[in-house]
Amino acid sequence: MKREEDFKTVITVNDAISAQMVAGMLIENGIPAAVFGADSTAMLNGVGNIDVKVNAADYDAAMELINTPAEDIEEEGLEEGEEEA
Repeated sequence: MKREEDFKTVITVNDAISAQMVAGMLIENGIPAAVFGADSTAMLNGVGNIDVKVNAADYDAAMELINTPAEDIEEEGLEEGEEEA
């Protein structure tokens, strides 16, 4: 069983949709992530402190990915010689 200190918060947002988008982006890039605090009250009110957390060992990679502009991530995904549509 993992302890709370095994996880680190990479971002805190005010809405569940943003949290899910960040977690999804991390997961798509091979970094397991989970959303904490997106309970029914936060979802109904549309605001609250919602954390996206990763394993402590993945924290640096997650922060680097979060802080990379989206255009750079998309360009890295293109195959060599392939042009953007």
